[in-house]
Amino acid sequence: MLVQQILKSKSDDAVVTVAPGTLVSDAAKVLAERRIGTVVVSKDGQSMAGILSERDIVREIGKRGASCLSDKVDSYMTTKLITCGRNESADKVLEMMTEGRFRHMPVVEDGALVGLITIGDVVKARLTELAMEKDALQGMIMGH
Repeated sequence: MLVQQILKSKSDDAVVTVAPGTLVSDAAKVLAERRIGTVVVSKDGQSMAGILSERDIVREIGKRGASCLSDKVDSYMTTKLITCGRNESADKVLEMMTEGRFRHMPVVEDGALVGLITIGDVVKARLTELAMEKDALQGMIMGH
């Protein structure tokens, strides 16, 4: 299964972004309101300055306390992004996420952000694919 198929299967394929300079508290509000785990930091919705996850915020709260909420997202976002393209395989993406120990991956095409997939999206897609393979094999065994 390819990333483009995973993106098509998502109920909401919009990528939630915040602008550089946004306060961490405002980014946290977006995460809570949208019930998501990460936001892409982008000035225009297509280029990426970084990515900020709820884990990034919690780690900083653990180090410094709630005062970090008045800082800008630029201070805590990950700037060395690992991305994939629409034609990447789900297996390869799952491998990169597992090895890199991250749960969200921006999908990029011609240098522009076109989507975001989560490890949950990839696992769900793989389970669906495996169930279809199982059904096909059972059908062949039983002569259907």
